[in-house]
Amino acid sequence: MSKICEICGRRPRVGNKVSHSGKRASRWWYPNIQKIRVKLPNGQVKRIKVCTRCLKAGKVQKAVG
Repeated sequence: MSKICEICGRRPRVGNKVSHSGKRASRWWYPNIQKIRVKLPNGQVKRIKVCTRCLKAGKVQKAVG
């Protein structure tokens, strides 16, 4: 399953977790992707994957009903 937001393009990022001693191990940060029904500008309703940051910012309009 794709973990990419279809609105802003946010995707998983890689980095290091650092312990108290400074030892490093690689890890991933994933965006909070939700699969929701969205009303598109042309009036069509479609199910797409959107990150919660775009939902909170109001970049998409949820389809009600």
